[in-house]
Amino acid sequence: MLDVLAGILVLSGGFFAFIAALGVLRLPDVLVRMHASTKAGTLACGLILAGGAVAFWDLSTTFRVVAVVAFILFTAPVGSHMIGRAAVRTGVPLWRGRGKEMTPEDWKVPD
Repeated sequence: MLDVLAGILVLSGGFFAFIAALGVLRLPDVLVRMHASTKAGTLACGLILAGGAVAFWDLSTTFRVVAVVAFILFTAPVGSHMIGRAAVRTGVPLWRGRGKEMTPEDWKVPD
């Protein structure tokens, strides 16, 4: 029964990893692509690692999985924020369908 649960977790993680890769390839803008890769990629890593923890069913393995998932949950949003901010500040062209074109002046802190 645990093998079935582990398989379901790993397959669903693989599905979300595929969705993240598809989003990176198909979406029009660096910010939207970054959103797809961060959200779906984080969920995919968490599900795949949870499947590994269930498959091995060992306390030390589970502790390591929890530590890695926590690390991913803390670092992925920060990394994507920094990449997005750098993209906007360097003037990477954004998709015109977004509405308002963001400029580096939009990110300045008011005095």
